[in-house]
Amino acid sequence: MASHPLSAQAERLARAERLMADKAYQPAHALCLEVLSADPGAARAWFLLGVLAADHDNPLKAAELFGRAAALDAADPKAPAQLARCLIALNRREEALDAAQEAEARGAADAHTLDTLGVVYSRAGLHDRAIGFFERAFAREPRNAGFAYNLAASRQFSGDFDGAEAAYAAALDLDPSLHRAWSSRVQLRRQTAESNFVEALSRQFEAAGGDAERRLHLGHALAKTYEDLGDPQTALSWLLKAKSAKRRDVGYDPAADAELFEAAAATFRAGDESQGDPSERPIFVVGLPRTGTTLVDRILSSHPQVRSAGELTNFALILKRMTKTPGAYVLDAPVLEGALGLDLRRAGASYLESVRPVVGGEGRFVDKMPLNVIYAGLIHRALPNARIVCLRRHPMDACLANFRQLFATGFSYYDYAYDLADTARYYAGFDRLVAHWRAALPADRFTEVAYEDLVADQEGETRRLLDFCGLDFDPRCLAFHENGAPVATASSVQVRRPIYASSVGRWRRYGEGLAPLRQALEAAGIAVE
Repeated sequence: MASHPLSAQAERLARAERLMADKAYQPAHALCLEVLSADPGAARAWFLLGVLAADHDNPLKAAELFGRAAALDAADPKAPAQLARCLIALNRREEALDAAQEAEARGAADAHTLDTLGVVYSRAGLHDRAIGFFERAFAREPRNAGFAYNLAASRQFSGDFDGAEAAYAAALDLDPSLHRAWSSRVQLRRQTAESNFVEALSRQFEAAGGDAERRLHLGHALAKTYEDLGDPQTALSWLLKAKSAKRRDVGYDPAADAELFEAAAATFRAGDESQGDPSERPIFVVGLPRTGTTLVDRILSSHPQVRSAGELTNFALILKRMTKTPGAYVLDAPVLEGALGLDLRRAGASYLESVRPVVGGEGRFVDKMPLNVIYAGLIHRALPNARIVCLRRHPMDACLANFRQLFATGFSYYDYAYDLADTARYYAGFDRLVAHWRAALPADRFTEVAYEDLVADQEGETRRLLDFCGLDFDPRCLAFHENGAPVATASSVQVRRPIYASSVGRWRRYGEGLAPLRQALEAAGIAVE
């Protein structure tokens, strides 16, 4: 007896799905096309093609395919959920949230779709909303270590450190080799001689072999542990071991960043006019990472007239779209050079419109993207009444903090931080650029805040900061650690504590181990003492 066409179609698609699970993409692709040639309305075939495109890092094509699948099958939540994930990867936040809400309306019930929606809401900065999806996903599949990890990270961002610890522990119970969970878990609490994971981490590091990504996470976890145990020299040796292979993998080119800093300085010179959008709403907090940018964001957003927008890439993306430069990089010399030919008043207005869904239509807000220091001149041209606050820190402490930080490895703009000498060269370029902004930009629109000064005189520096931003003093800004809003940065643990001075002069604890860093800074003309 001949099989029914629908059952034959289902059989082909089931076989395609199995092939994709085994990464046999070509035969899976052929089966999907075979089904679509007979039935162009086969939503599941379009969905599987979307998965295939997403697996090949093509979110734009995947979004198109998931969109077709979602339109063809109005009941299945999987396609709009995956569409939302692609759109958030493409920085199309509002479209992503619309697709996520459509998936919710269809009754997202399977664990994978729930987890996907949690990821979308988390990446959109809606961490309180994301937690519920992660909890439901893990409850449905309590043997899935990845779901436990996502739940833990979301709890950490929201300040539930006990809950985060429990979820990280669950993830590692399920998969002891989950390196991201190890590097995150040790950040939650101070490790002690009585309670630490040195043995397990060392075993995992050895088992990682030549896997540079795993070695990076596990080595960072060991370094944090030895720092807590009062052994900075051993901590540094672990960092050097952890980062060396990754440095070779990324192939960082210091000349590219030198060119970037030079192009940035050319975007605004002393005496240049600025005729952008007149809004006074934005406060840009910029600088090197790990120099107090999150601390200043929390201080400012503790003011009742200010809210935090988090780390936004909106300004950069608007310039990239307006310049239409080739290539995948959003931040590079061609974008900066091309931006000088744009209508920057329109760029400023577009930026304000783009952040409206995050911060509303009124009131002041903080955009805390450290890399916006590169755009300071263009920001002033586009938004001449915006305030720009640049964080500074002792060069040795700033470089060490960047070297100690485990940045997102898919974000190439921080590739300098895999090597001490590269970090020193980057700092020198940053220092020269900030000196240029100090001379070129109006003093009532650009200011610097030294992390050490903020620690030594919290109230005085807070009052100066608020005055610069045109805000009245409010004592809640001194109690920033009581601010309950989510924090999705590397400082998510630290900023929930009162201000502390233990990080000032940290570099001195490392002795001769940091001699190469000091020598590289001095060779670049940076005075250390």
